[in-house]
Amino acid sequence: MTMREKIEQAAARYPDQRSAIMPALLIAQREHGHLPGPVLEEVAEILGVERIWVYELATFYTLFHTEPVGRFHLQLCDNVSCMLRRSEELLTHLEKVLRIKKGGTTPDGLFTLSTVECLGACEMAPVMQVGDDYHGNLDIERIDALLARLCATVPETNGADLAAAEPPGE
Repeated sequence: MTMREKIEQAAARYPDQRSAIMPALLIAQREHGHLPGPVLEEVAEILGVERIWVYELATFYTLFHTEPVGRFHLQLCDNVSCMLRRSEELLTHLEKVLRIKKGGTTPDGLFTLSTVECLGACEMAPVMQVGDDYHGNLDIERIDALLARLCATVPETNGADLAAAEPPGE
Protein backbone atom coordinates (compact mmCIF):
# COMPACT_ATOMS: atom_id res chain seq x y z
CA MET A 1 0.00 0.00 0.00
CA THR A 2 1.39 3.42 -0.90
CA MET A 3 1.78 6.26 1.56
CA ARG A 4 -1.11 8.06 -0.12
CA GLU A 5 -3.37 5.03 0.28
CA LYS A 6 -2.40 4.63 3.94
CA ILE A 7 -3.11 8.31 4.64
CA GLU A 8 -6.42 8.21 2.80
CA GLN A 9 -7.42 5.09 4.73
CA ALA A 10 -6.50 6.71 8.07
CA ALA A 11 -8.22 9.99 7.12
CA ALA A 12 -11.46 8.16 6.32
CA ARG A 13 -11.91 7.58 10.07
CA TYR A 14 -12.18 11.33 10.75
CA PRO A 15 -15.15 13.57 9.95
CA ASP A 16 -12.81 16.55 9.44
CA GLN A 17 -9.63 16.11 7.38
CA ARG A 18 -7.79 18.54 9.65
CA SER A 19 -8.19 15.97 12.46
CA ALA A 20 -6.28 13.45 10.33
CA ILE A 21 -3.10 15.53 10.10
CA MET A 22 -1.28 13.89 13.01
CA PRO A 23 -1.96 10.30 11.90
CA ALA A 24 -0.99 11.31 8.35
CA LEU A 25 2.29 12.80 9.59
CA LEU A 26 3.08 9.62 11.51
CA ILE A 27 2.49 7.57 8.36
CA ALA A 28 4.63 9.91 6.27
CA GLN A 29 7.44 9.91 8.82
CA ARG A 30 7.46 6.10 8.98
CA GLU A 31 7.68 6.08 5.19
CA HIS A 32 10.41 8.72 4.78
CA GLY A 33 12.24 8.69 8.13
CA HIS A 34 11.63 12.43 8.57
CA LEU A 35 9.34 15.14 7.22
CA PRO A 36 11.05 17.50 4.77
CA GLY A 37 9.05 20.31 3.17
CA PRO A 38 7.97 18.38 0.06
CA VAL A 39 6.58 15.55 2.21
CA LEU A 40 4.65 18.04 4.37
CA GLU A 41 3.21 19.57 1.22
CA GLU A 42 2.24 16.14 -0.07
CA VAL A 43 0.43 15.36 3.19
CA ALA A 44 -1.48 18.65 2.92
CA GLU A 45 -2.39 17.89 -0.68
CA ILE A 46 -3.56 14.34 0.13
CA LEU A 47 -5.75 15.60 2.97
CA GLY A 48 -6.91 18.71 1.11
CA VAL A 49 -5.97 20.98 4.02
CA GLU A 50 -3.96 24.17 4.34
CA ARG A 51 -0.20 23.58 4.22
CA ILE A 52 0.31 25.81 7.25
CA TRP A 53 -1.80 23.47 9.39
CA VAL A 54 0.48 20.57 8.48
CA TYR A 55 3.63 22.64 9.06
CA GLU A 56 2.35 23.84 12.44
CA LEU A 57 1.87 20.33 13.79
CA ALA A 58 5.06 18.95 12.26
CA THR A 59 7.18 21.66 13.86
CA PHE A 60 5.40 21.83 17.22
CA TYR A 61 5.49 18.21 18.40
CA THR A 62 8.81 16.59 19.29
CA LEU A 63 7.70 13.26 17.85
CA PHE A 64 7.92 14.72 14.34
CA HIS A 65 11.28 15.36 12.70
CA THR A 66 11.67 17.81 9.84
CA GLU A 67 15.39 16.96 9.62
CA PRO A 68 16.94 13.49 9.40
CA VAL A 69 17.63 11.76 12.70
CA GLY A 70 19.81 8.79 13.53
CA ARG A 71 18.59 5.24 13.65
CA PHE A 72 18.27 5.71 17.42
CA HIS A 73 16.95 9.12 18.46
CA LEU A 74 17.90 9.67 22.09
CA GLN A 75 15.59 12.29 23.61
CA LEU A 76 16.65 13.14 27.14
CA CYS A 77 14.15 15.02 29.28
CA ASP A 78 15.59 18.20 30.76
CA ASN A 79 12.54 19.44 32.65
CA VAL A 80 12.72 20.20 36.37
CA SER A 81 12.11 16.68 37.73
CA CYS A 82 14.78 15.17 35.51
CA MET A 83 17.13 18.11 36.04
CA LEU A 84 16.86 17.67 39.82
CA ARG A 85 17.79 14.01 39.32
CA ARG A 86 20.94 15.01 37.38
CA SER A 87 19.87 14.77 33.75
CA GLU A 88 22.49 17.43 32.94
CA GLU A 89 25.23 14.98 34.01
CA LEU A 90 23.68 12.33 31.79
CA LEU A 91 23.64 14.74 28.85
CA THR A 92 27.32 15.53 29.38
CA HIS A 93 28.08 11.80 29.53
CA LEU A 94 26.09 11.08 26.37
CA GLU A 95 27.89 13.88 24.52
CA LYS A 96 31.22 12.45 25.61
CA VAL A 97 30.44 8.84 24.78
CA LEU A 98 28.75 9.56 21.45
CA ARG A 99 31.26 12.29 20.52
CA ILE A 100 28.49 14.67 19.52
CA LYS A 101 26.82 17.68 21.05
CA LYS A 102 23.12 17.98 21.81
CA GLY A 103 21.27 18.28 18.50
CA GLY A 104 23.93 16.30 16.65
CA THR A 105 23.99 12.96 14.90
CA THR A 106 26.89 10.56 14.97
CA PRO A 107 28.80 10.35 11.67
CA ASP A 108 27.60 6.77 11.15
CA GLY A 109 23.96 7.95 11.43
CA LEU A 110 23.36 5.62 14.34
CA PHE A 111 22.50 8.12 17.11
CA THR A 112 20.90 11.55 17.30
CA LEU A 113 21.01 13.25 20.70
CA SER A 114 18.31 15.73 21.71
CA THR A 115 16.81 17.16 24.84
CA VAL A 116 13.08 17.63 25.22
CA GLU A 117 11.13 19.83 27.56
CA CYS A 118 9.06 17.10 29.19
CA LEU A 119 8.30 13.45 28.51
CA GLY A 120 5.51 13.33 31.10
CA ALA A 121 7.18 10.55 33.08
CA CYS A 122 8.40 12.42 36.16
CA GLU A 123 7.99 9.32 38.32
CA MET A 124 10.82 7.74 36.26
CA ALA A 125 13.15 10.77 36.36
CA PRO A 126 15.60 11.08 34.84
CA VAL A 127 14.00 9.66 31.72
CA MET A 128 14.95 9.34 28.06
CA GLN A 129 12.88 8.30 25.08
CA VAL A 130 14.50 6.16 22.39
CA GLY A 131 12.14 5.70 19.48
CA ASP A 132 8.82 4.80 21.09
CA ASP A 133 10.35 3.43 24.30
CA TYR A 134 10.91 5.22 27.61
CA HIS A 135 13.93 4.42 29.77
CA GLY A 136 13.77 5.77 33.30
CA ASN A 137 15.59 6.02 36.60
CA LEU A 138 18.70 6.56 34.52
CA ASP A 139 22.25 6.86 35.72
CA ILE A 140 25.53 6.58 33.83
CA GLU A 141 25.68 2.79 34.19
CA ARG A 142 22.14 2.37 32.83
CA ILE A 143 22.90 4.77 29.96
CA ASP A 144 26.02 2.77 29.05
CA ALA A 145 24.10 -0.51 29.21
CA LEU A 146 21.33 0.94 27.02
CA LEU A 147 23.84 2.18 24.43
CA ALA A 148 25.52 -1.24 24.40
CA ARG A 149 22.14 -2.96 23.84
CA LEU A 150 21.29 -0.58 21.02
CA CYS A 151 24.68 -1.09 19.36
CA ALA A 152 24.30 -4.85 19.68
CA THR A 153 21.17 -4.69 17.51
CA VAL A 154 23.20 -3.26 14.63
CA PRO A 155 25.53 -5.88 13.13
CA GLU A 156 27.83 -3.36 11.42
CA THR A 157 28.85 -1.83 14.78
CA ASN A 158 30.55 -5.09 15.75
CA GLY A 159 29.70 -4.34 19.38
CA ALA A 160 31.51 -0.99 19.23
CA ASP A 161 32.67 0.16 22.66
CA LEU A 162 31.28 3.65 23.00
CA ALA A 163 32.62 3.96 26.54
CA ALA A 164 36.14 4.48 25.20
CA ALA A 165 35.11 7.63 23.33
CA GLU A 166 36.67 11.01 23.99
CA PRO A 167 34.53 14.10 24.55
CA PRO A 168 33.83 16.27 21.50
CA GLY A 169 36.32 19.06 21.01
CA GLU A 170 38.87 17.58 23.39
